[in-house]
Amino acid sequence: MGNLPSPIADPPVHLYSMTIDDLDARLIALLTAEPRLGVLECSRRLGVARGTVQARLDRLTERGVITGFGPDVSPAALGYDVTAFVTMEIRQVAGHDPVADRLARIPEVLEVHTITGDSDLLCRVVARTNADLQRVIDRIVDVQGVLRTNSIIALDTPVPYRVLPLVADVPRRGGR
Repeated sequence: MGNLPSPIADPPVHLYSMTIDDLDARLIALLTAEPRLGVLECSRRLGVARGTVQARLDRLTERGVITGFGPDVSPAALGYDVTAFVTMEIRQVAGHDPVADRLARIPEVLEVHTITGDSDLLCRVVARTNADLQRVIDRIVDVQGVLRTNSIIALDTPVPYRVLPLVADVPRRGGR
């Protein structure tokens, strides 16, 4: 019985059908902190060969773990100081996709999620002012298939969007 895994040990956690290890997690954390680093500098800081870093990046990108390398842009720096979350009920005759496609044509709509509960969709939207938010909501309400909306204005973002705690936790929970 000495070589059998403990029944109380956490099973490996898989992201997009793959397990990441400590090196993957450190590479992701490094590029999150300093996204403009090159492969050579990453290899130097991580203490591994350049080819290892490139192979890891290629694999993580190919499998959908790393989804982009573009700059993060602040809507507030572009003049969009108001962030709101809008839930909506939709006419579901053709499903969610036609409504989501129409919402994607509104520049101030940053995200659309299908949800459970009393509403069907949740959007994160931005506007220049509270008065401008009314204009954005009016555009949303005009979308064919939207029946009703409810809005919540965000006052602050004490915990911004993040994934590094998840990335760091995967190797701890039994990655390769």
